[in-house]
Amino acid sequence: MKFPKPHTLKQIAEIINTAYVGSDDFPVLGMNEIHVVEPGDIVFVDHPKYYDKALKSDATIILINKEVECPEGKALLVSDDPFRDFNKLTQYFKPFKSANQSISDSAKIGKNTIIQPNCFIGHNVVIGDDCLIHPNVIIYDDAIIGNNVTIHSGTVLGASAFYYKKRPEGFDQLISGGRVVVKDNVHIGALCTIDRGVTGDTIIGEGSKLDNQIQIGHDTIIGKKCLIASQVGIAGCVIIEDEVTIWGQVGSTSAITIGSKAIIHAQAGISKSLEGGKVYWGTPAQEAKAELKDKAYVKRIPQIIEQLKTK
Repeated sequence: MKFPKPHTLKQIAEIINTAYVGSDDFPVLGMNEIHVVEPGDIVFVDHPKYYDKALKSDATIILINKEVECPEGKALLVSDDPFRDFNKLTQYFKPFKSANQSISDSAKIGKNTIIQPNCFIGHNVVIGDDCLIHPNVIIYDDAIIGNNVTIHSGTVLGASAFYYKKRPEGFDQLISGGRVVVKDNVHIGALCTIDRGVTGDTIIGEGSKLDNQIQIGHDTIIGKKCLIASQVGIAGCVIIEDEVTIWGQVGSTSAITIGSKAIIHAQAGISKSLEGGKVYWGTPAQEAKAELKDKAYVKRIPQIIEQLKTK
């Protein structure tokens, strides 16, 4: 998430009331999660396991809960609670704005696009040309919809990320300030839920087709011409490359990559990244030919035992 205008390190430190290491005028351009950071971004880290990764990332401002040596060319924001202060920055730069009508005056809707009754279109939403948005679709603030997109009833674009920090008194949610971006020629079925990015974008690639009742987690990127069947659940920060086919009731863990033209059979459980151009099945998902061959061998065990008995 880029800020509307550049800020200085001192200005950011004053917003969240933290100490800092670096020059007062060190430039701060935005804030992002570690998998999408760029120079000029703030990244937060609050666990020693990830200190090194954050300090060596492309981010040039590290919001951290320990005084450490500052890497050359970077700056530190030293906080007793980086998670809390990252949320403070999101609320400051992306505050929640309540709605007072079904279609926001700030929404931009393209020519020949049809919005059916009982839809909600939030602030700063952009919808392209020749789209069909069926009744009871909810499109939260800042979503970007391309041309020739169809979205069926009951679908929700832009709900917040399922991202929590456990506290002694309960769970704190990481506030989502990102977007949902749907490219051209996408078809989204009924009752799908596509969460916005925490700081970046959740993206549905050009020409992809989603069946009914699909969940797509925050910051997930789906490539071009993918087919995803009903009741699939994709966790956050997943990369699904072009022309992947995922059949019904498949579930995936977060932060993995599914390679181009992979095919995932129904009810598979994806626990790690999968190479493209192969067919997968089972839980944990394995290459289908090898897994089915193993099962065929297992079925032969009783026959083999009987043969041994007769010898």
